[in-house]
Amino acid sequence: MAVATAAGVTPGYWEEACRHLARRDRVMKKLIAQFGDVILESRGDAFMTLARSIVGQQISVKAAQTVWDRFAALTRKLSPAAVLKLKVDDMRAAGLSARKVEYLVDLALHFDSGAVHVRDWTAMDDEAIIAELVDIRGIGRWTAEMFLIFHLMRPNVLPLDDVGLINGVSRNYFSGEPVSRSDLREVAQAWSPYSTVATWYIWRSLDPLPVSY
Repeated sequence: MAVATAAGVTPGYWEEACRHLARRDRVMKKLIAQFGDVILESRGDAFMTLARSIVGQQISVKAAQTVWDRFAALTRKLSPAAVLKLKVDDMRAAGLSARKVEYLVDLALHFDSGAVHVRDWTAMDDEAIIAELVDIRGIGRWTAEMFLIFHLMRPNVLPLDDVGLINGVSRNYFSGEPVSRSDLREVAQAWSPYSTVATWYIWRSLDPLPVSY
């Protein structure tokens, strides 16, 4: 269940997840008390969320926002059909690399043609959705996992390749020592079935201001 707010949609499981995590994990109990006022929100637009993820790849959050603002200003309403009508030169002038232009066009084609089954996603499990998304150029597993978190707000996503999660677990659980995938999985055993919420609070420990997709 999701809850609508003025800014977007928040997950209905959040309070229960926080109680669960605080009971089972001392670090989570501390982080939730510290950063509990800010929770996950979805903008509610699948295409926009994925497009933002592509734009933001391999650049800073600040740079990504600048490029996104320029890109979004190229058309009155940013939709798959509208992106397919944009000129490549205009997209490049907005700050997008040639490869990101190709990725955004492929994303728009998948949505415009119905190749992605948006209406079926609520009934599909996480791995099935990831498999569908990684068929789109420029979308790997990490981007698909960010989509599961920020758009579909699935409760138990553990993005093992996420640099923020790796660094945050290192800092909060291992005194800054390097951590492996097996270390992450071991820590996250206490988080299930709310790994998404735990990941969110690990991110907040590194940056109190949430990134929005």
